[in-house]
Amino acid sequence: MSWAWKRRTRFAAADLAARPYTKAPPMVAAVYDWSGFYIGINGGGGSSHKCWDFVDAAGIFGVPGALVGEGCHNAVGGTVGGQIGYRWQSANWVFGFEGQGNWADFRGDNTSLAFGADRNRSRIDSFGLITGQVGYAWNNVLLYVKGGAAVVGDKYDVFDIPTGALLSSARETRWGGTVGAGLEYGFAPNWSVGIEYNHIFLGDRTIDFTTPAGAFAGSDRIRQDVDMGLVRLNYKFGGPMIARY
Repeated sequence: MSWAWKRRTRFAAADLAARPYTKAPPMVAAVYDWSGFYIGINGGGGSSHKCWDFVDAAGIFGVPGALVGEGCHNAVGGTVGGQIGYRWQSANWVFGFEGQGNWADFRGDNTSLAFGADRNRSRIDSFGLITGQVGYAWNNVLLYVKGGAAVVGDKYDVFDIPTGALLSSARETRWGGTVGAGLEYGFAPNWSVGIEYNHIFLGDRTIDFTTPAGAFAGSDRIRQDVDMGLVRLNYKFGGPMIARY
């Protein structure tokens, strides 16, 4: 191999262009976006504390119109239902509103302290919540509080203990307020699961009872509130994530 050929080879190698520098593409982080309409289902359990006071309109116990305590009980049971709502996100803050409707079977009873042969029974068979929400998101984890209006469907019965016969009953739809808090986790695109606690304030209300034949049987002032815990599953419409560079 000649000296000239080796020299030309070295010069040719030196003339090759250097490999151009290419900047690495920027890192892209997927950020969960809580904005959008959503629909979901829920289920759980609850307890309603109810206290009955007989309205002694005729003065049976001495003073006409006085309230005579009949005792309290907890109506407990399960519930299942659904919710629909909308959220919008600004930075880490999330705001929203929601409507929820549930079937329920919260039952409880106690022996009347005023009428020892009577048993008072309460049942909640449905409830609804209309609430606003404020939350704070850590990517796909959302912690929120909520509050608004509540409506509950109640049924009341009075039974004769010795015979088990129905003596009187009443139904009502009662409005009140609610507050609650929840924690939600976006586990897949558009899907989230969460837990939620709600307290419903229903106050007291005087209820008229009627016999099975439809005759007036007397009145009770009934005080109640509700506590419940729910597990929720939501599907959100629209893009689940945005890109952050």
